[in-house]
Amino acid sequence: MVFDLGRIEQLLDLLGSPQRAYPSIHLTGTNGKTSTARMIDSLLRAFGLHTGRYTSPHLETVRERISLDGEPVSEERFVSTYREVAPLAELVDQKSSEPLTYFEMTTALAFATFADAPVDVAVVEVGLGGAEDATNVLSAGVCVLTPIGLDHTEWLGDTVEDIALAKSGIIHPGATVVLAAQEEEAARPILERCVEVGATVAREGSEFGVLRRSVAVGGQVLTLQGLGGVYEDVFIPLHGAHQAQNAAVALAAVEAFLGAGANRQIAIDAVREGFAAASSPGRLERVRTAPTILLDGAHNPHGMTATVTALQEEFAFGRLIAVVGVLADKDAPSLLELLEPVVDAIVVTRNTSPRAMAAEELANLAVEVFGPDRVEVAPELPDAIELAVELAESDVQGELSGVGVLVTGSVVTVADARRLLKK
Repeated sequence: MVFDLGRIEQLLDLLGSPQRAYPSIHLTGTNGKTSTARMIDSLLRAFGLHTGRYTSPHLETVRERISLDGEPVSEERFVSTYREVAPLAELVDQKSSEPLTYFEMTTALAFATFADAPVDVAVVEVGLGGAEDATNVLSAGVCVLTPIGLDHTEWLGDTVEDIALAKSGIIHPGATVVLAAQEEEAARPILERCVEVGATVAREGSEFGVLRRSVAVGGQVLTLQGLGGVYEDVFIPLHGAHQAQNAAVALAAVEAFLGAGANRQIAIDAVREGFAAASSPGRLERVRTAPTILLDGAHNPHGMTATVTALQEEFAFGRLIAVVGVLADKDAPSLLELLEPVVDAIVVTRNTSPRAMAAEELANLAVEVFGPDRVEVAPELPDAIELAVELAESDVQGELSGVGVLVTGSVVTVADARRLLKK
């Protein structure tokens, strides 16, 4: 982690400032960024626009980070762009005491890819924080801040206010800011930043929001208050109140980008089409049935709270087993305490990240929350999933529709499981 915009700015200057070749929608926040970015992308495409989307981390291939018109960039285009960027990156490295980071390189590759495509609009998610993130060279006209909570405290600060202050750095003069509902200590520095730079703010619960939601087969049906009016009968194939909130934020961002406002709605048919086509891999994603296996990348208390709420509201498992692998720098005790009321047992494991917490260490924490009779240990993820399926199916007579396995605790854990289960 090297927070210095100087290197990425030098590289982009050598590339001819590709990030200036298209308008952008820039997103930050603690949770919901990628889901919201994917919904924004899908909505924009429903309105006939060519889109570039930059998100992180990836689940299976680095090419997922750089999408054109909703699909990961091809291997050929990725390699071709890399070969154009790499010699210039070497020049920057020679002049700097610190080399370009992995994230800075993927950011430059994304911006160059979007310019070459070309795209009509780029949807760009920050990597970490905001003010000093490599993506904060955009000066985007529309900025989105999803809910902010405690995460990455070693880099962004120990309080929600400090973290919100760092994230508010993506707001530049004249921008339109789409602000999800926030705790007061998060909202304060964001609104102060808006005043400081003369940005216009649209706030969830004031200018936009979720009016109604009902569970539907494969997702939920929403009535959304947008900036331009009410949008009814909107289906999204995603679960949970948090995804409904993300949908409201995404709609407001697209409205702001397209110029909607009081009594100026965007086309409802295109809105419905865009949301119906939205997806968010690794977010309560069902990858198997009988028994049901769900993958969810919740890795902090805020995200796990949303996952647990969705499980309680939208699923009716008679028996649910969790497979959990976390990174060592995460708040594992809080994640386990949130999971405990909704799962019958837990299988702790380790994912492939070098930052992963050892299974034995996680098991000790889990025993304190679940008790020894509800905790199993399987250091390798394939064994953990197999054991969880056995536990889910134990003592079940006949139909397996009421039993399930939830793989969670880290995006890396979900990515590892996804590779295994999609084979």
